[in-house]
Amino acid sequence: MSHDFGLDPRRVDPEYDRHGGFPVFEAAQPGPGFGRFVAAMRRLQDLAVSANPSVDTWTDVADRAEALVSELAPFEAGEGVGPANRVPDLPGAGSLLAPPWLVEKFEADEVRLRVTFSRFHVGGNYAVHGGVLPLLFDSLFGMVIHAAGRPISRTGFLHVDYRRVTPIDVELYARGWIREAEGRKAFVNAELRNSDDELLAEANGLMIRLLAGQP
Repeated sequence: MSHDFGLDPRRVDPEYDRHGGFPVFEAAQPGPGFGRFVAAMRRLQDLAVSANPSVDTWTDVADRAEALVSELAPFEAGEGVGPANRVPDLPGAGSLLAPPWLVEKFEADEVRLRVTFSRFHVGGNYAVHGGVLPLLFDSLFGMVIHAAGRPISRTGFLHVDYRRVTPIDVELYARGWIREAEGRKAFVNAELRNSDDELLAEANGLMIRLLAGQP
């Protein structure tokens, strides 16, 4: 199940427009070329941290990378305008910032993801960098808030406990849910497990609904 990007947050938060101008993210349909581009860029990220070619090869690929930057630069747009993070059918919704997750369940009681980390996410000894997991959990917290129909919120705190080494190149499973809600506060839990249902990491955090005028 994908994000319901069509849910207008103004329906549940009349003060939404006064919260620092957060854009309303609606689903984008950029065509198959964008999906191919994101997939190639993810692979390129892996190679950027693992390849060891000759000096001449680095010069050649740097020239081509700079040419690609020049080609795309005239089209740079504001937040919520480009398709990145707005294509629910693509891993990570088409955002290179996010680990490549896919949504399995997107309901008020729980959000579930499938995620596979790769060489780009390695911290050492072929294990996922510890700093990548808070990024995954924070993204999941935001999905949990949205799925529950709560108004736009920011992270008050996020605590992660690392239980096992998180591997790359295998499909893992993350889930998040609201443990307790009180007024502007929502306390959220999440966990990451492998295919044997072993707990790799767990998180808890506080999501706070923004007041009018807060960015």
